[in-house]
Order: sequence, then C-alpha cells, then structure tokens
Amino acid sequence: MSKKLRKPAIKQQEKSADNSASSLSDIVSDDMLAKLKEMKQEMKAIEETKKEQEKVQRIQERKEREKNKSFEELLEEYGDQGTKY
Repeated sequence: MSKKLRKPAIKQQEKSADNSASSLSDIVSDDMLAKLKEMKQEMKAIEETKKEQEKVQRIQERKEREKNKSFEELLEEYGDQGTKY
C-alpha cells in the first residue's frame, strides 16, 4: 500500500519541477538571460585557456625530465635506434 502512495507523489514532484523550469524562464528577464549566457561563454573560454596552460606545463615538465636524464637512461628508453649502420 505504501508503494502505491509514493508513486503519485513522485509524479507530482516531476510535474512541479517541469513547471518551475518553464516558469523560471518566464521570471528571468531577457537582460538577465543574456548576462547568464555571456557568463557561460566566459567560463568556457577560461576553462579552455586553463586546459591549454596545463597541457603546455605538462610538455615543459616532460622536456625537463628528459633533459635531466642520464645517457644510460636515454639509451635504455630509446634503445640503439640512432645508429647509422
């Protein structure tokens, strides 16, 4: 019995969530909506630049580690591929 009572309550909550979403766009003014979209674009741009900076940093760190490797470590890693025979 208790299961039957809970199902309609969930459906009512879903319906009210749908209604609140549509009424939210009605409540928010066009100017505010434009500002929110602009902020979203700015945040995407910031995130992209952050990812690019992290990528550059990883490349620099890898180059630095490679630079600090000894000849023996490099030879073990790359093998004897550089011979001209």
